[in-house]
Amino acid sequence: MSVELTGQLICADAHELRTVEEHLPLHRNLTRSEPGCIDFDVVQTSDPFVWQVDEVFVDEAAFAAHQDRAARSEWGRVTAGIERRYNVSTRKATGLADGERP
Repeated sequence: MSVELTGQLICADAHELRTVEEHLPLHRNLTRSEPGCIDFDVVQTSDPFVWQVDEVFVDEAAFAAHQDRAARSEWGRVTAGIERRYNVSTRKATGLADGERP
């Protein structure tokens, strides 16, 4: 089953915004090169303090490895206090979410 994370990273002020802008490029590149990363996008919304986050990993193990790497990284350290509003779900190999029917 693939794991999908979607939601928003919400900067409270200009300092947090600058932190994301400075550290996101490396975090993005490292994440996209991780084994099991299918898709990873973090895009600034029309509100410059809000970033849309969309991630897809091949399975729960790949997602857990990503979460662990990110938490131990410079990105994890400098953005630890920035608000995140995420939803995580799993999808079966058919592309249907748990409980969905064709």
